[in-house]
Amino acid sequence: MPAAQLATTLGPQLSSHLTGQPTVTSLAVADPGGLIQSVDWVAVAPPLIAALAGLAVLLADLFLPERRKKLLGRLAVAGLALAVAALLPLTGGTPRSTFCLQDVQGAAGCSYVADHFALVFQLLALGGALIAALLSVHTVDEAKLPGGEYWFLLLSSASGAALLPAARDLATLVVALEVASLPAFALVALRRDGRGAEAALKFFLSSVTATAVMLLGVSFVYAATGSLHLGVIADALPHAPGQLKPVAEAGAVLVLVGFAFKVAVVPFHFWVPDTYVGAPLPVAGYLSVVGKAAGLAGLALVTSIGFRAYGHSWGSVLAVLAALTMTAGNVAALRQRSDTEHGAVRLLAWSSVGQAGYLLVPIAAAGYRPGPDALGATAAYGLIYGVVNLGAFAVAAVVGRSTGNRLDDYRGLFATRRWTALALAFFLLCLAGLPPGVIGLFGKVVVFRAAVDAGLGWLAVVMAANVVIALFYYLVWTAKLFAPGPAAAEAAAPALRLPASLTATVALTASAAVVLSVLPQLVLQVAGGSLF
Repeated sequence: MPAAQLATTLGPQLSSHLTGQPTVTSLAVADPGGLIQSVDWVAVAPPLIAALAGLAVLLADLFLPERRKKLLGRLAVAGLALAVAALLPLTGGTPRSTFCLQDVQGAAGCSYVADHFALVFQLLALGGALIAALLSVHTVDEAKLPGGEYWFLLLSSASGAALLPAARDLATLVVALEVASLPAFALVALRRDGRGAEAALKFFLSSVTATAVMLLGVSFVYAATGSLHLGVIADALPHAPGQLKPVAEAGAVLVLVGFAFKVAVVPFHFWVPDTYVGAPLPVAGYLSVVGKAAGLAGLALVTSIGFRAYGHSWGSVLAVLAALTMTAGNVAALRQRSDTEHGAVRLLAWSSVGQAGYLLVPIAAAGYRPGPDALGATAAYGLIYGVVNLGAFAVAAVVGRSTGNRLDDYRGLFATRRWTALALAFFLLCLAGLPPGVIGLFGKVVVFRAAVDAGLGWLAVVMAANVVIALFYYLVWTAKLFAPGPAAAEAAAPALRLPASLTATVALTASAAVVLSVLPQLVLQVAGGSLF
């Protein structure tokens, strides 16, 4: 407490020791109301609604009869839709913050800030979770997954992913990241076969190791700066005592390692293909978008705010990792065989690794060009990638209902499911960055510009080479949709009717991709200004 307040409180006690007379100590403070936190419930509403919806699903599961369990999925979808709607009151005006503290030196820090950065990534996290929930409705019923547990875990993970972009201290970041990750382990393991258990175990062990490394880094940073708030850390790092600077630098490296695992950055990407194949398909789509968004948000926050004093150092490291990640992901996707079971899901998994490399480029550029403006390119590209990638997973769920999800199973899809094939073709062209998938092309241009503006010309060249590599396997998959094949012979037979939720998911993602291609400014304006 301040010196004057300390003297007021301890003065009577000191006097009693000198005079020998007992006194009654007053514990009152000048401003007792200042010790009570005033929570901005509107600011925290998006993650809070998702968490409350998860609790509501868990309680409803205890009382609903078995024949009414399908209502749990509708409740989960409604809860996520309400959480997305709760972002609207936060879009206008200045950023809102809550859970703020002030230490004895006067340094202030807020643990939760609802600024433009937080809102964009919360939209990506909650919107991606909503699409994954729609995609999950038929999967829970057909695969006979435990509905109450599934929806509770999905909503819990979504609440953590929505909390993370608004976190502004390392403790809240770690807690939010684990709230997003721990339920995801269980979601992967809900698949009732050996593949699901193996995938969950590999995912769990790798993630726990990364978390332990990150916590060690957080402790080092706290030891060197005396604070967990990112703004205070940024101010303290340049003035850290000489003997503590190596501790601070080691802590920064370890923290970045933990977030790099969540984003599936090389060399921390090895868990991705097996986990995606072993998980239920909606969970794989959820991890590819929402899990990646949470990791990217945390990585952007700790680098651009907390460790901005080391900008050139982490900028160089992230630039190299971005080049390695996009190259490893695209080359591995290029090598996928068309007759391998689950080959389509494995290709999407490796493609998501390559896309993670593209998403890292603007974050690396922010280390060379001071200011958070470059992060707008990551946010814009993340929104584009989230829509089209979840759409591709939705089509994979359609084909996987009757096949082994080999790439060859998509041959002649246009003859049997015309609109589904057109939707997948559009998603793949968006991912490749080719017209008519204009939004994918614009997204890549924005990322290219961020690299060039930061003086990372060599990284732009590497990205261009990887875009060419990705073009090949995306176009090969697209060509299979319209090529004659075994599926064409079945065109005369009526196709199995799709569940309404699956049809709605494909239609929703395809419509969003088309609208964004016609009106790209809806997303690209995110890259035009500061997010903080």
